[in-house]
This record gives sequence, structure tokens and C-alpha cells, in this order.
Amino acid sequence: MIGLLVVMWVLELVDQATRNSLDPLGIEPLSTESLDNVLWAPWLHGSFAHLASNSLPFLVLGALVVMDGWRRWLVTTLVVVVASGAAVWFLSPPGSITLGASGVVFGWMTYVMLRGFWTRSPGQIATGVVLFLFYGGMLWGVLPSAPGISWQAHLGGAVGGVVAASLARPSRASASSW
Repeated sequence: MIGLLVVMWVLELVDQATRNSLDPLGIEPLSTESLDNVLWAPWLHGSFAHLASNSLPFLVLGALVVMDGWRRWLVTTLVVVVASGAAVWFLSPPGSITLGASGVVFGWMTYVMLRGFWTRSPGQIATGVVLFLFYGGMLWGVLPSAPGISWQAHLGGAVGGVVAASLARPSRASASSW
């Protein structure tokens, strides 16, 4: 997770040094040319302040998802990125550009909060409850609030987290990881 966070900081350094040349790789709603940007936009940010606000929750929540293993992290992240990007692509105002990791953060947060209910793991349920008690208020971010904050990415990410958590249901033959 630290390596991925370093990559995001390096990308923002390059972006700032080149006068925001990477920002057009964000998601432009209903633009077919922008569809592949759904995969790139979460790793780019509009400013250092934007990236800084996403960094700690990205690191902590990403680490909690990785505790389920790298394969589960990859599946969860892909589901969240696609769901968040789709919500932005369909719901954001025309002509806007959306980028940043907050949709991923919201997806990982809902995944961690809910996975224990599907896996029936007491440890994961406890982790989800504690996370909800400390950060549950963040969930209001799925509703329209301040201009310039993509509630669409937050909502899509949260929905993706719910879907990814439901996919975490173990088969009858396997036991919970923790």
C-alpha cells in the first residue's frame, strides 16, 4: 500500500511539474473517449492538498483490505474502481473532469464495514463495527454537498464496496481467514 501511495505522490509531482498535464486523464461524464480513464483517474489528483486528504484513509483502509490477501484486494479494488468510475461517468455534470482516490477510499470503507456479515467472521465483524463507529460519519459523503467534491465517486465506490463484500462470501468448504 505504501508503494502504491508513493506512485500516486510521484504522479502528482509529475502533474504539478507539467502544469497539470495528467488531469485530462480524469473521467469526463458521458464521453466515450474518457471511458478508459475510469481505470486511471483514481490514481491521479487535482492538487497536493487533494492527494494529502486521501492518503491516510487510502493507506489504512487499503491495508485492512489487504489483510484478506492480495487476490481479494485486487478483486475488491477493481470492483470499486469500476463502480465508482461508472457512477462518475453517468451522474457527474457534463464538461466536468473527476479524478482522485476518494471513490476507492469509500469503496474500501464499505467493504471493510460489511465483509464480516458475509464471511461470518467475528474478527471482521468487530473490525467493521469499530470502523463504523470511528468513520461512519464519512458515509454522508455519498450525498451531494460542496461543489468540487465528487459525491458521485463516493456513492459509486460505496456501492462497489457493498458488491465486493458480498463477493467475499466463502465457499462452504473454506474457513474464514481471520
